[in-house]
Amino acid sequence: MTTHALGRPALPARTVRGAAALAAVVVLWSTFALSSRALEGSTLTVADGALLRFAVPALALAPWIPRTVRALRGERVGVLALVLLAGLPHFLLFAGGADLTSAGLTGLIVPGTVPLFVTLLVFLRTRVAVPRRRLAALAAVVVGVAVSALLTGGDVQASGIAVLVLAGFVWALYTVGLSATRLDLPAVMVVVSVSSTVVVLLLAATGAMPSHLLAGRADWSQVGTFALLQGVGTGLLSTACYVVAVKNLGGSLAGAAGAMSPVLTALIAVPLLGEPVTAGLALALGLIVAGVVVFHVPTPPRRARIDRPSSASAASVPLSAPNNP
Repeated sequence: MTTHALGRPALPARTVRGAAALAAVVVLWSTFALSSRALEGSTLTVADGALLRFAVPALALAPWIPRTVRALRGERVGVLALVLLAGLPHFLLFAGGADLTSAGLTGLIVPGTVPLFVTLLVFLRTRVAVPRRRLAALAAVVVGVAVSALLTGGDVQASGIAVLVLAGFVWALYTVGLSATRLDLPAVMVVVSVSSTVVVLLLAATGAMPSHLLAGRADWSQVGTFALLQGVGTGLLSTACYVVAVKNLGGSLAGAAGAMSPVLTALIAVPLLGEPVTAGLALALGLIVAGVVVFHVPTPPRRARIDRPSSASAASVPLSAPNNP
């Protein structure tokens, strides 16, 4: 008698790798938003947070600095300026917005508005029509941001939401620059990390941005925590994991699932930071996350031709955080 084992067929190895990498990305993006929000209540200043965020990957990527310097000779100044926006400019806006709002909104608005701004920038450059499905998705994002400004209440300030929206716009500019740069991924990371580290050190040394870390007044346990979460987690691991997720699952699925990061951030912020999920925040979460997911859903073949100019932006939206973040 022959027996046959019953059970579901094993998933392909690349699917398992991609799913594991994507799960790591969602968690890492959430920790970036949460740790940025927690910076206010720590012994570290914004300059210290920036230093830990960029100095750790700069040191780890030091062997790539010589080849990056050589590669910069062939890069256009305008494109390089856009790439540099992902460093200290974006970090300061992100941290400033986090200080004025909440972890849930910080993790939601910035990645949620990036597809909106990237699509707008691509349209202004190419004048190619945007499919109605994506227009509807972007409209949901806009309404979600408006809801977050009007209905979230608590300690959330409208100016903080405006700062987060500006951070999303800056990241969209970086995304456009990233699609045009001749630098490879390690070179981009080196340029962003090293330049930001140098600028932060100069600002701290001149007193323009106070640093408790350099003054010896920081809690070293907090220094280690932020170095791990921001420097290693955001600066190195989230970028590497997102690349693995995209290569194994595709940009559309990775982008759509990555939209779950704001939900995780809002839920963790409840016990960790004491930030409740209000009705307004829940509504904003639903609208923006739904908009981002629909935006990343693959377009039917019959519309592939008109979608092509904006498909690159959709695939690159969640970037190294996000660097998201």
